[in-house]
Amino acid sequence: VQLVESGGGLVQPGGSLRLSCGASGFTFSNYNMTWVRQAPGKGLEWVSDINSGGGSTYYADSVKGRFTISRTNAKNTLYLQMNSLKFEDTAVYYCNFKGVKGVYWGQGTQVTVSS
Repeated sequence: VQLVESGGGLVQPGGSLRLSCGASGFTFSNYNMTWVRQAPGKGLEWVSDINSGGGSTYYADSVKGRFTISRTNAKNTLYLQMNSLKFEDTAVYYCNFKGVKGVYWGQGTQVTVSS
C-alpha cells in the first residue's frame, strides 16, 4: 500500500493550490479517503472526507467553502483543491484511509501560505 501526496508549495494569501494523492497497492475505489493536516507545533487536524464513490464529501468548518475534495477512481487519485488560502492553512497535508489492517498514511506535502 502506498499513498503519495504532491502539489504543495509556497503561495500568497488568497492564492490557490491543488494537492494530489496517488494511491497504489489496494483497490482505491473501495475506500473512503481523508485529508488531514498538521500545522507547525500543533496536532493533527481533520480537513475533509470523501466516500468511495465520490458522491459524499465532508469538511471541517475551518475550510468549508474554500476547499474541495474530489477523486478520480480510474486514476487512483485523490485531490484537494484549496482556494482563498490563509496564513493559518500553513501545514503538512496528509491523505489517509482506513484499511483492513489499520490506517494508512502518505508522507505528506508541505503547504506554506506567506506574503
